[in-house]
Amino acid sequence: MKQLMLALALLVSLGLSLASASQAANLETYQFDDPVKEKLFRQLIGELRCPKCQNQAIADSDAPLAKDLRDQTYSMVQQGASKQQVIDYMVARYGDFAHYQPPITAATLILWLGPLGLILIGALVIVLIARQRGDSSELSADEQATLAALRQHNASAQDD
Repeated sequence: MKQLMLALALLVSLGLSLASASQAANLETYQFDDPVKEKLFRQLIGELRCPKCQNQAIADSDAPLAKDLRDQTYSMVQQGASKQQVIDYMVARYGDFAHYQPPITAATLILWLGPLGLILIGALVIVLIARQRGDSSELSADEQATLAALRQHNASAQDD
């Protein structure tokens, strides 16, 4: 059993190392004459999100679309485009989802503040219901007399 677990762990680690090596090899195919451009490229591919993959940067994705986006980013950086120009191009083409740091708009505010608003509305409803029930919890004179009779009956039944 120990040998099987050891073999399984070895296979998993081998698979992970091959995946990271292929990813590193993919990124090494981009040649830069200027280290500033290379730094900008690496920064951008870490910030841009693959539209096909769920929550994965184009640097980490093996999807063909992510490779196309890396190629486009490389081409734009080599042509002298600024970071914001590359981001604007990707956002214009793929929407705000393409960038990990979307701008603050009415839609994003609704997404971030909507759940908080719903929680506050729910708390307000609970408070209003509790207050309403608190006001109606006082017993009328007939109900108090009935309650006193029941308590007296229960006390005498327990004494027997």
